[in-house]
This record gives sequence, structure tokens and C-alpha cells, in this order.
Amino acid sequence: MTTPRGALLVGSVNYDDAETTMRTAAGLLGPRLRRIPDGEVGIRFHWIMFQPDVLGGAEGIERVGAERIPFGAGLDARPLRIGEGVDASSIVLPPLGYASAAIESYATFRRLRSEGAIAEGVRFQVSLPTPLAVISSFFSGDDRAAIEPVYTAAIRRELDGILTAIPHDDLAIQWDVASEMGIIERAAGYGRIMEAWWPGDPFDGLVERLAELIDAVPAGVEVGVHLCYGDAAEKHFAEPADAANLVRFANAVITAAHRPLTWLHLPVPIERDDDAYFSPLDALALGEGTELYLGLVHREDGAEGARRRIDAAAPHAAEFGVATECGIGRAPAGSTEGILNTHAEVAEAW
Repeated sequence: MTTPRGALLVGSVNYDDAETTMRTAAGLLGPRLRRIPDGEVGIRFHWIMFQPDVLGGAEGIERVGAERIPFGAGLDARPLRIGEGVDASSIVLPPLGYASAAIESYATFRRLRSEGAIAEGVRFQVSLPTPLAVISSFFSGDDRAAIEPVYTAAIRRELDGILTAIPHDDLAIQWDVASEMGIIERAAGYGRIMEAWWPGDPFDGLVERLAELIDAVPAGVEVGVHLCYGDAAEKHFAEPADAANLVRFANAVITAAHRPLTWLHLPVPIERDDDAYFSPLDALALGEGTELYLGLVHREDGAEGARRRIDAAAPHAAEFGVATECGIGRAPAGSTEGILNTHAEVAEAW
């Protein structure tokens, strides 16, 4: 039986604060982790759902609808539009909140490391959404193309703020890539078909955009990619037939990027312990040293289910670590420690 090596925490963790997240993860998973996130606590708990409240305060951007659409944590889920007659290039976006959160949590990370709670050599992991996720989720029509360069510049400023504040040899950046898979699959799981807004082949545009984000992370900083099929209410926006589109997209992005990828994370649906799902991994062309993590840990069936999926994956992936399909921030309260323990049960240390 294959025993995976290493574990990856995809991002969100269902604890109230960064210290609890990092201290618990380090205590339960220890030498299996090469990097630790802060759990995306606070307003980041619902991934990008806090961004409309941030962007809606910018001059030239309006909320769609007069009534708030209440969301968790007091957020307003109303979509966004560019005001009539507004030149999108003139819009000045405020700080998006990712850099400030990372800098605050990094101080906690350093303190825990100095206390010995986090081992030396473990990096601080920051997960960032691709611009496409926010644009496709909250803007529509021609506004998407118009706002894309503005929002892309804003997320790049967040990245630059993180790179300036955190030593590069302590840092790992993960790009969260979900809407891209929706466009590739032409998914309609969240109420409308997910479509590209640029001319030419949508796939080529997706590859180009993600490769540019990977290359924006300098060589001394680790960079990973989390491919995702969504996790709203623990439900995908599309059910993949197999891993073929994941592999095709990953291979194209790895080829297009000018720097190596440190790790790649691929989701594995809970019901997929069959050879057909994993066989496309035979064609996965990771660069030398790139870590592969399969998101085959699920809270519903624990270590037993994870081992079934490990056995199905093993003929098609010589080496891999384990993870959940997506972040576990929205897992039921009280289930987090059990999920972390499942990682420890099925994967060995580095």
C-alpha cells in the first residue's frame, strides 16, 4: 500500500483566530507540513465574499440593487457594476485587505516559531484569489473586461505589499484557482454558465493569466496552485468526469510559466475512488521538485475513505501528499481537529 508523504492545508481552517489555527496545525501535523496558513480567519472566512464590500466603497463602482443581500459575518453579497459614464481606468481601488491580514498573521507566526510551537524551516503560507475569481463572481457583461486590469493591478499591489513585509525565505504564496475550472468546464452549478470575456480561445487566456500570476512571485518565494471546483455549502459548481481537465490545465500553465511551481494541489471528489478518475494523472508533467498534493481527505469518511482514494491514485502518481479538496473553513464546527488528524493518519512526515 502506498503511503503519501506530507500534507498541505489548502487555506481556510474553521478556527476563530490565526494563533489557534497555526498552533493546532503545527501540533497535530508537525513534520508533515512544509508551510502553514493562518486559516483565512475573520472576514476572509467566506473566501472572496468580503470583496464586494471593499470594492463597493470605491468611487465609480456601485452595488447592484437597493437592498442588501445578507451573507455570513455581516457581509453584503450584492454584485457590483461600473457607474454609468465612468472610465474604468480612472477608478482607484482601496487596499483589498489581503496584505494587511498577512502581515498581521505573520507576526503571530514568528512569535509561535520563537516559542517553538512552529518548527524552524516551515514557511508562512498566504493564499490569494486570482483576479478572475472576483471579477467573474461580482461583475457582469462588459464591466468584466473593463475592470480586469484595474483589479489585477490591485491584487498585484497586495502581493507586492506581502513581498515587501515578509522575508522571502519565510514565505509561500498560493493562488486559489476555482473560477478558471468553471470556465473550462462551462459549469452552471451556481446559477449561470461561467464564461470568459476575452477574445480568442478561453483556455489560452486562462493559461496566460495564471502563468503571469505565478511569475509575479519571485524566485526566493515558494509558489503553489490550488485547482478547485468550488465549495459553496460543501458543493461543487461542476462534478468533473475525471482529472483530465485538471491535468490539461496544470500542464499548460507549468509550461507557460517562466519559474517553477513549488506545489500543485488537485481536488478529488469523495465518491471517486475509481481508476477512471485518476488515470489522467499519467500525463501530468510536473517539473523537477514540484510537490503534488491530492485533495482526497474528506471529513465524512475519514482515514478509511482517504485510504481507498490513495490506493486508486497510487498507480498513476508515484509520489504525492494529501490535503482536503478545498479549505476546511466552512466545515461544521467541531470537525476541524478530526480532519487534521485524518491527514496525520494517512500521510507520513517529510
